[in-house]
Amino acid sequence: MFNLKTKLATAAIAVAAMGSFATPAVAGQCSTAGASDLANAPTMPKGVTDDVIGSINLGSEIGVDGRQLRTRRLVVQPGGIVPLHSHKDRPALIYVISGSITEHSSACGAPIDHKAGDISREADGLSHYWENHGNVPAVLLSSDVFHGQ
Repeated sequence: MFNLKTKLATAAIAVAAMGSFATPAVAGQCSTAGASDLANAPTMPKGVTDDVIGSINLGSEIGVDGRQLRTRRLVVQPGGIVPLHSHKDRPALIYVISGSITEHSSACGAPIDHKAGDISREADGLSHYWENHGNVPAVLLSSDVFHGQ
């Protein structure tokens, strides 16, 4: 039987251990202020697989009818492209599991490089596309709120 002192020591060790795990870094920030010209941005995917791994109907959960929260696994091969798309009315968080990928954003005058462990916030009407300039596949988890069935 554990006494109070032992329980407190165990809890303190558990909290300290949790703090030692790496937390995701916020993705590279925009280094060049101003908007990017996306007029010649790619509009077709290339070398990308996009699999839904889970979704929740938010209407029955929190009363947001017609919306779903979903998580997808994207694998972008070397030379692959996630084409130009908008996050108007579709906020998302993208977590880079492995590899690296370059984002071309309407909100930034220069490309943004994302590496494993980075998380990218996509909201506020942002438009962008992604390219894998690396030698290995980039594996991403994308969680977004979208208009679903």
